[in-house]
Amino acid sequence: MQISHDHLPLRRLGLAAAGSVVLLGIAAGPAAAHAEVSASDPRALAENVTLSFTSEAESDAAGIAELRVVLPQGIAPDAVTLKEAPEGWKLTATPDGYSVGGAALATGTDAEYSITVRQLPDAESLAFKTLETYGDGKVSRWIEVPADGRKVDNPAPLLKLQPAAPGAKPIAPSPSPTPTPTPSAPTTEPSSPAPAAAPDARKANAADSGSGNGVVVAVVAAVVVLGGAGAFRWTRRSRQS
Repeated sequence: MQISHDHLPLRRLGLAAAGSVVLLGIAAGPAAAHAEVSASDPRALAENVTLSFTSEAESDAAGIAELRVVLPQGIAPDAVTLKEAPEGWKLTATPDGYSVGGAALATGTDAEYSITVRQLPDAESLAFKTLETYGDGKVSRWIEVPADGRKVDNPAPLLKLQPAAPGAKPIAPSPSPTPTPTPSAPTTEPSSPAPAAAPDARKANAADSGSGNGVVVAVVAAVVVLGGAGAFRWTRRSRQS
């Protein structure tokens, strides 16, 4: 069967359309990450780095109200401060990261904010697992970390780091406040007199008692002497008279 030259343009158009459909299918592919992060200085051990986050709104019924982030190993919650955020949003430290949020954003509005990190750790990449909470209570979990180049359905924001600058070193963590010592009452009781002191006390008491007895004896002796002298004089006068 011979094909008419009039049908060739139509056949070519059909092939082109099919090719376009294939290309669109390839381009659509797996969805890109809905939570992303970028850095002002993406080098390991970089200091005072600004990390900017974007969480795409997915709900058609409510806006994003809070983002809960788990920090990667090497970044402590107290090493993070809020730099920019939607009006009224605040950052609160958690045991393993932080949460930032406030009044729910308008439906369909992406949540964008930035933080300042004291220093990035010495690593090749950093994953910031994120939970997006909407005003109606819906939660989107972007917490999966790709491994061995495999793609995941809900990838966590991933920041790839460049090698550290020459001479860069880890800085010491912030010292914890030293508690002020509180004065306390003495816990020891007054000590009892040493056993050896008892004999000395008895000797002192005996000496005091002896001295007192000596005084009494002396007084009695004096009275006796005076009394004898008086009796002798009285007897002598009686004889003379």
